[in-house]
Amino acid sequence: MASHFNEPLFVISVAARLLKMHPQTLRKYEREGLIAPSRTQGNLRLYSDSDIEQLRQVKYLVEDRGLNLAGVQLVLDLTRRLREMRKFAAERTSVVSGGADESFAGIKAELDRMLLILGFIDEAQIAENRRRDLAASDQTRI
Repeated sequence: MASHFNEPLFVISVAARLLKMHPQTLRKYEREGLIAPSRTQGNLRLYSDSDIEQLRQVKYLVEDRGLNLAGVQLVLDLTRRLREMRKFAAERTSVVSGGADESFAGIKAELDRMLLILGFIDEAQIAENRRRDLAASDQTRI
């Protein structure tokens, strides 16, 4: 799953349409260092699903939370660090047994809540939402 999630797939016009943003806004976010899309040999920008989700987070922070781009950069850095901590807690939960297992599970749950407040959506949650949407669309076709 992770390898497909980070695979560059979308040109800027498609990415802009998916995000309901203007392509120039995506270029601005790249100039500001908020996103770093892959480039083709012809220098076209290619956005992965991961890039799209990060841009959705940026859009949420700017439009819904009213942050400026400097604030968005701080939140993106904080999100990255919280994800690292969550991964660490998840690894410890699977390795450690006994009472410490519950402690790490509690820490991971709190990190998940903090990430949700910051507008981050996990890859697994995105995949689950897509599976649910596909199942619903298949049922409506029947």
